[in-house]
Amino acid sequence: MEYKIKDPSLAKKGRLQIEWAERHMPVLLMIRKRFEKEKPLKGLIIGACLHVTKETAALVRTLMAGGAEVALCACNPLSTQDEVAAALVEEGVHVFAWKGMSTKDYYEGIGHVISYEPMVTMDDGADLAVTLHKIAVGAKDKDTEIALEVLGGREVTISRIIGGTEETTTGVIRIKAMEREGVLKYPIIAVNNAYTKYLFDNRYGTGQSTLDGIMRATNVLLAGKVVVVAGYGWCGRGIAMRARGMGARVIVTEVDPLKALEAVMDGYEVMPMSKAAEIGDIFITATGDINVIRKEHMLRMKDGAILANAGHFNVEISIPDLESISTSKRRIRPFVDEYTLKDGRRLYLLAEGRLVNLAAAEGHPSEVMDLSFSNQALSVEFLVKNKGILKPRVYNVPEEIDKEVARLKLKAMGIEIDELTDEQRKYLESWKVGT
Repeated sequence: MEYKIKDPSLAKKGRLQIEWAERHMPVLLMIRKRFEKEKPLKGLIIGACLHVTKETAALVRTLMAGGAEVALCACNPLSTQDEVAAALVEEGVHVFAWKGMSTKDYYEGIGHVISYEPMVTMDDGADLAVTLHKIAVGAKDKDTEIALEVLGGREVTISRIIGGTEETTTGVIRIKAMEREGVLKYPIIAVNNAYTKYLFDNRYGTGQSTLDGIMRATNVLLAGKVVVVAGYGWCGRGIAMRARGMGARVIVTEVDPLKALEAVMDGYEVMPMSKAAEIGDIFITATGDINVIRKEHMLRMKDGAILANAGHFNVEISIPDLESISTSKRRIRPFVDEYTLKDGRRLYLLAEGRLVNLAAAEGHPSEVMDLSFSNQALSVEFLVKNKGILKPRVYNVPEEIDKEVARLKLKAMGIEIDELTDEQRKYLESWKVGT
């Protein structure tokens, strides 16, 4: 049993955390009950690069109930819940993750997962799939070299991989770029694109958990603050909605005219970051792009401005720029770094610029991850059933899976809905009947 975690003695505490999460994840438990009987994943080795949280543990236990062996590494150096990692090791999961990993630790973890020769990959950010592909084509870079050291010269056969799944927007952008450039070697299902994922996880999950992370880290009052949200995708929508609900005045910055127009129609102020920088109290990035907040913006910010990131990677706020204009840096609270600028103003960076909701809090509520991870479990089953049929490209979650997850969630909530009558169904299928 191979693993590398912070403290195995935390397992008891982790079991309680997982129990609490599963209490709020009824759809995933329904799927697990079926998996236990049918064993649709029997003999399958799954390599997962995900946030090691209590909700992920519920997913992993469901996959194992279906007959799979799971090797798990972190998809973010600061998001692992160490007690959950310990509990999973106790249950036979090969876990390589702890909170506060260095870049070297992080890619060593990915290397360990690759060493199990997974038949299905599960990603949140695409680092596992990308590293696998780089190794397969012989690409040499610092991160790949770290993973290769763990493999110790062991050959990686990418052709044995049935397929993969991708959880988040950033990862989908990356794998679509791989598909576009013709380098994608196996089919990957974009779980992020399921309606029962992005409409709920991205909007309600990110909205609530991002503000939760900011408030836990800072304990500031949101009411009356000017909150600047960079990006008005589904995550940005959720953050803006929740910030306004807490009494903040919300400004949205965008590069997409359609999303900017939507933000205006939703009642938010919209302006360039260069203008918002002068009036914002709290800045939250949620774009999936690089250097959204840069030196020229930081130099315009008021004393005491707070910078937080809700995007997957720690590149949206330019930390090199922040360091270049600062004379000193100190950690004033857990997850709060104070940067003093040359003119004496202070800017506060949360969670080292990483996902604030997972680094400074617990991530999304279990109820929304119930939907996302149910899509994950059923997508893995779909890949197994369609082994050798799907071509190496990016697929959306099949509509029947998406609707089944929604149906099961409504059932768990005790909510009934109408059904079409035969007359209504025929009307919708016909072109003959008009006014």
